[in-house]
Amino acid sequence: MDTKLLELADHIANKCIETKSVIATAESCTGGQIAYILTSIPGSSQWFERGYVTYSNEAKQENLGVPKHCIEQFGAVSQETAIAMAEGSLRHSNATISVVSTGIAGPGGGSKEKPVGTVFLAWAKQDMPTIAKQFLFSGDRKSIRDLTTEQALLGLLNIVSQKQ
Repeated sequence: MDTKLLELADHIANKCIETKSVIATAESCTGGQIAYILTSIPGSSQWFERGYVTYSNEAKQENLGVPKHCIEQFGAVSQETAIAMAEGSLRHSNATISVVSTGIAGPGGGSKEKPVGTVFLAWAKQDMPTIAKQFLFSGDRKSIRDLTTEQALLGLLNIVSQKQ
């Protein structure tokens, strides 16, 4: 396992304990990798509430309450869907913070508008506006998923460190 990712997760754990924050993840293109890294930290049950792997559009709708029209209008890989996933994972859990990934890890599935490596990450925190960012990563499927996980954790550390 990547030492850098574990160090990030350890910092997140300490901040969650300090701020009494609780995390939920909702992942598509990372397939649970963000949750896996976070729960690799001993004692993560104190601050990790649940993880959703919502790979299909139906799962995004059923488990997170993402509106069907959002996916139809903007696509599963979009800022709008990432935000809906992040806010939905807070509504459907006891978490205070959520982190979300949705993207195209490849090698297929890309288009001219959204090539392989297109990823949207979102972070939601109670009583704060949801943040979403678009990335375009290069490399193979594993590289794209690893880079997505790293950026998700960096953003999560920033969010959990913010005062409300």
